[in-house]
Amino acid sequence: MKPVLYDYTAAPSPRRARILLAEKGIEHENVQVDLARGEQLSDDYKKINPACTVPALKLESGTILTENLGIAAWAEAVKPEPPLLGTTPEEKGLVLGWNARIEFEGFMPIAEVLRNTSKGMADRALPGPVNLAQIPELAERGAVRLTRFFDVLNERLKGRNYIAIDGYSLADITALVCVDFAKWVKHEPKPEHEDLKRWHAAVSARPSARA
Repeated sequence: MKPVLYDYTAAPSPRRARILLAEKGIEHENVQVDLARGEQLSDDYKKINPACTVPALKLESGTILTENLGIAAWAEAVKPEPPLLGTTPEEKGLVLGWNARIEFEGFMPIAEVLRNTSKGMADRALPGPVNLAQIPELAERGAVRLTRFFDVLNERLKGRNYIAIDGYSLADITALVCVDFAKWVKHEPKPEHEDLKRWHAAVSARPSARA
């Protein structure tokens, strides 16, 4: 019996899990949860993940992991090679630190713009079972934060091939998906972000990026 990944191919968050599992070579079954049709809000899916989000990974034991960081921690423990969370205490701190920073400074601003401007997300300003109204001012703030985020990544990548440590890590997975996700709100690296664009081309060429 293989783990089961509850997924939605078009969404960025489950893409992070797919890339991670592909890098690890962990076989799994895939079940699509159609977010466009609201299947994540169904009673059946709430039994799997009451937070009504994807990804969710159901393990062979029946345990269900509902956050990307938890899925990464499990995957690293069951299949340590290749290491995606670092190998030394210092590397582990850098990977998790940069991963958290990318989520806060990158993913959050994109979500602020998307969820507070999209007509299809009216009264769905946050994921989950509770309907919440859009706040246009958050979209404006998110756009400013996102521009700054690209500057930060570009500066970090000067003279480096990867974001957190000398090897490919969870931070690179999160950042790759984040940069691609930003296109949803019409934000992309600018011509002056040469190092960010170089890195993005390299990590996008990995087979796992097509998972």
